[in-house]
Amino acid sequence: MGSLQGKIALVTGAASGMGQGIAVKLAQEGAIVELLDRQDSSATFAAIAASGGTAYSHLSDVTDEAKLSEVAQTISERHGKLDILVNNAGILSAGKPWNEHSREDLEGYIAVNYIGYFLVTKTFHPLLRKSGAGRVINVASRTYFLANAGQLAYVASKGAVIGMTRVLARELGPENITVNAVAPGMIATPGVLEHHPEQAVDAVMQNQAIKKRGEPRHLAALIAFLAGDESELITGQTILADGGGYFL
Repeated sequence: MGSLQGKIALVTGAASGMGQGIAVKLAQEGAIVELLDRQDSSATFAAIAASGGTAYSHLSDVTDEAKLSEVAQTISERHGKLDILVNNAGILSAGKPWNEHSREDLEGYIAVNYIGYFLVTKTFHPLLRKSGAGRVINVASRTYFLANAGQLAYVASKGAVIGMTRVLARELGPENITVNAVAPGMIATPGVLEHHPEQAVDAVMQNQAIKKRGEPRHLAALIAFLAGDESELITGQTILADGGGYFL
């Protein structure tokens, strides 16, 4: 029996990459997983079903408040509560000098990577309260600490996620809801490899204390722990999962 047996989880950005890895891991630990993505999540659904897990999928953008409310109503009718919320959906950094960023660039990253997290959390908060021991896990990024040149808009949006995590941990603590952020290093997903050649991923790995390429399963394992009962006193934290590429 998995550590999350009977828990109800929602993972955003679950169609592929890190979101897919997270959703599959939570299902392997026994959670019933609701998949939310603006893309078709059939591959993730199939992977969960193949391992004997249970999943449901929803097509929605994290900035579409009306659609999010519909999804929340569906989950409420199906389960009556939500135990775990993983905010993962976001825009990856493509890289651009700071003075080539437009207002639209900044607003785009903030809208999805920060406001999207806020809207999803606000929409599903009533269901998390019904859990009695809710868990909110926000996917941030190690890039916030490294402050890499060329990633101004992305870093700003992920910094906002860390700030929101800290405030919500204070505000939701009295409801026995924990709120934490996880900050991966470079994870070799198809989306990352679209913007970064294999050589760049390997170069990042060489700067780590543990010289292994980051994979979705590494982040998923940390999230599964934070989603479980044994993490009940961990809240307001940002935890890096990057092989020791950066020390807080």
